Amino acid sequence: MKKSLFILVIGFLFIASCGGIKTSSQGLESVSFLEFIGNTDNYSGGVDVVIGDKISFKADVIEDNKNKMRGKVYEISTGNQLVTVSYNNEVIYRKQLFMSAQESKKIVLP
Repeated sequence: MKKSLFILVIGFLFIASCGGIKTSSQGLESVSFLEFIGNTDNYSGGVDVVIGDKISFKADVIEDNKNKMRGKVYEISTGNQLVTVSYNNEVIYRKQLFMSAQESKKIVLP
């Protein structure tokens, strides 16, 4: 009885382990990231960001702190991007950036 139970368990394990090799391949997502650095007292309520002429959003400004991990980042598409940052309807940063896949850029505000 014990011998047949042992053979049955070994047989089950042998059959269950024959699943074959499954491989998976994943590439990098085609996105990049922006982080806005500056004096938080100067930009209370955040800044307005426009990417090209199509995408606009409100972004939080954080202080650059070497002891802390990365703050809030904002996802944008890759390629050439015109980034315009304004605060109280005044443009404080405007630059054409080339963004690669999975690249992060810090935008340091005055």
